[in-house]
Amino acid sequence: MEHHPKPAVPAIVTLGGVQILSWGGSFYLMAVMANPIVAETGWSQQWVYGALSLGILVSGLLAPLSGRLIAGSYGRALLASSGAVMALGLVIMGFSHHLLLFLFAWLIIGIGMAMGLYDALFATLGTLYGGQARGAITGITLISGFCTTLVWPGTALLIHWLDWRGACFAIAALLCLTVLPAYWYALPVPIKPIVKTATKQHNASGELAPALFWLLCSIFTLASVIMTAISVQLISLLQASGHSLTAALAISAILGPCQVGSRIVDIAFKRGHPIWTTFFSVGLVAIGLLLLTLFPQFALVSMVLYGAGNGLRAIVRGTLPLVMVKPEAYAIVVGRMARPALIGQALTPLVGGYVFQQLGANATLWLLCLLALVNMVLVGVLKQKLPAPNPQPQKGAVN
Repeated sequence: MEHHPKPAVPAIVTLGGVQILSWGGSFYLMAVMANPIVAETGWSQQWVYGALSLGILVSGLLAPLSGRLIAGSYGRALLASSGAVMALGLVIMGFSHHLLLFLFAWLIIGIGMAMGLYDALFATLGTLYGGQARGAITGITLISGFCTTLVWPGTALLIHWLDWRGACFAIAALLCLTVLPAYWYALPVPIKPIVKTATKQHNASGELAPALFWLLCSIFTLASVIMTAISVQLISLLQASGHSLTAALAISAILGPCQVGSRIVDIAFKRGHPIWTTFFSVGLVAIGLLLLTLFPQFALVSMVLYGAGNGLRAIVRGTLPLVMVKPEAYAIVVGRMARPALIGQALTPLVGGYVFQQLGANATLWLLCLLALVNMVLVGVLKQKLPAPNPQPQKGAVN
């Protein structure tokens, strides 16, 4: 299968920027907007955050469909349309005066998330560029690593100026104006004709051995669950460990820079097999969580380690499958792998909240440590099952 030459730097910067807008207008929105919504509407916080879980769940259920569409050369159109779908959800959200309509808005936003976040973009890049997509994926995650640093203060400012409903309309307008032209500019038209690609979809989906597929699914799902639990509960866990709110906020602020820093380091070692990046990712996460659990006074060091490991997670998600399957199978495999990870993310706030409430912060941390250690074992098993390295990753499908 013929592929485009690797993308230019301006295209990678554009894709990273549009991912910041897409994540900020969906997945990361409620971190800033939930409290103003609860204050104005009187809806319970559980229902408001539950709407985000609904969006993530819908995104997970639709991920395999997105993968099939991308494998059929519709990736560019899917990504370009995602901004309008997210914007529609945000407009409905802004007009929501009843909880049911608010939940419906997040159902629509969830569809947009399945169309326009990392999984869809990485699958499209793999289909367009084959093995050359690795550099683009690393560059995009490096830029979008600044997402929360930019979108949380920006969203808070919009809420201050326009209230939360006005902020929904403003973010919707921004998505409508930027997402489609950005993808149209940054992504080339697929070389392969749509019909020809579609005829190979069924064969492509079987390129990865079931044992390897489920190992990858388990590794990515556990990593996503840990990331979601920490994102939701870190402040509470740090406070329960004896840190003040101010100290907890300061410690949690280190995560963003550490994630970006680890991605810069990965660029220096981009010629290595992604399995080693995966080892570093799960290993640093496990060491960081164990350090936080056993020595809470070293919380800052533990979060530096955890942040570095979690920063590599986004890269591994795109690059590890890329060296294990043929490019034409990549979109389908990534789409199928995204479903359990996103469903796990959707359920994590509910399960994590229950464990924290019933058993306390220490038990929650030990549970996360156990999951992180299991993930290290799974990566070790995957390493043993991988075939001998191939000098041309795009041709090294696992049969």
